[in-house]
Amino acid sequence: MARAKTRKAQKTLFYCTECGGESARWEGQCPACREWNTLVEAPRAASGVRRQGSESAVGLSFGDSEPIALASVTRESSDRLSTGIGEIDFVLGGGLVPGSIVLLGGEPGIGKSTLLLQVAASARAARHDVLYVSGEESAGQVRMRADRLAPGAGEVLFLCETSIERVLRAIEEQRPAIAVIDSIQTMYDPQLDSAAGSVTQVRECAARLQRLAKESGTTIFLVGHVTKEGVVAGPRTLEHMVDTVLYFESGPRLDHRVLRATKNRFGGVDEIGVFRMVAEGLQPVANPSELFLDERSAGAGGSAVFPAIEGTRPLLVEVQALVSKSAYGAPQRVAQGFDRQRLSLLLAVLEKRSGLAFGDRDVFVNVVGGLRLAETAADLAVVAAVASSALDRALPDDAVFLGEVGLSGEVRSIAQVERRLAEARRLGFSSAFVPSRAVPSSAPDGLRVVGIENVNRMMERLFR
Repeated sequence: MARAKTRKAQKTLFYCTECGGESARWEGQCPACREWNTLVEAPRAASGVRRQGSESAVGLSFGDSEPIALASVTRESSDRLSTGIGEIDFVLGGGLVPGSIVLLGGEPGIGKSTLLLQVAASARAARHDVLYVSGEESAGQVRMRADRLAPGAGEVLFLCETSIERVLRAIEEQRPAIAVIDSIQTMYDPQLDSAAGSVTQVRECAARLQRLAKESGTTIFLVGHVTKEGVVAGPRTLEHMVDTVLYFESGPRLDHRVLRATKNRFGGVDEIGVFRMVAEGLQPVANPSELFLDERSAGAGGSAVFPAIEGTRPLLVEVQALVSKSAYGAPQRVAQGFDRQRLSLLLAVLEKRSGLAFGDRDVFVNVVGGLRLAETAADLAVVAAVASSALDRALPDDAVFLGEVGLSGEVRSIAQVERRLAEARRLGFSSAFVPSRAVPSSAPDGLRVVGIENVNRMMERLFR
């Protein structure tokens, strides 16, 4: 009996979804990366079957390789492959690098398949061979969507398959410039005793696609489903294996989508591309700042404009604040698109340094358009919007606010002030409140730059 239990236990392993590490038994904390509650059970590979971590599965090996000097390596062509969609090329750093793997993640129904079908149609229109592999939809279903959203996709090669062996064989035979795998969670290796979408299958299939991409030069798009936490389902090693990780994001009930690069070996990270969802599909937004400021009300209290930097792109966003009498014992602090703890810190600074009381008031802060502001340069805009709502006094409609606020109320310098101010002036703003030490020597024509030493100085200039 004991031997039977031992043999049964040896048929399974526990894999960490964060680092991909293995454990013989379940533990609350992964012994490799020390993350909690990340171990999931998966069948152990049978004897003689390719094992995870072996040379043929994870990692690259090209024959009997020997160490050589980098100076003797022949440079590969640096020509990138354009997707035909400017916003995607911008996020990727100028286009697709041949032989790379791009992972696209996003919530169900956000438009991942639609976006890649449009990429396939644009690439085919540019005379590039494209193979679209779907493990979730039939050829008829994809054809219906293509007729409505991507009319030029008629010559794109299509394969309805979930076996990774057949998918690899099709790519080797067709040698397309671009291959789309929709999705990686539906692919399975018949040599592994586990279901499609398991940690073992996802990691193994991605590793084999990675090897083929590097050997053949085919650029491969992988569609990845996300979990309720907003990360791609499967082992975290999947994001380490690919060259680029893109996330398709959208706020609730919004008609625009944000494509964000969180990893890019061939370009900058945190670059964003903005698309608008229309009946004909996803349309790139050439000027995102105008989109996010399109419905801003003139003369409204509690509204400030902040010139953000997303990757290398300056972007103007509206920060809204609402301060109202609290109806409960404990006042609420609610922030959408801004760190709530940072908001509490700024409220404490305003109360201590400027005399505004928030002990019996609810404070709500919202970044319009569903964007998330992670940089501390947005502090001054948040402070201005909160003070405007608390005093019921509107801020100047033609002003932007940027600067980091310290605990003593001082306004600290930030990066890339010139680029932010240039974008503000391009959209018609005529004044800017910036840290006094960050006032540029030459401001854009028509833009009045006001140096602010501390929040009291800003309050005097705005609400005296």
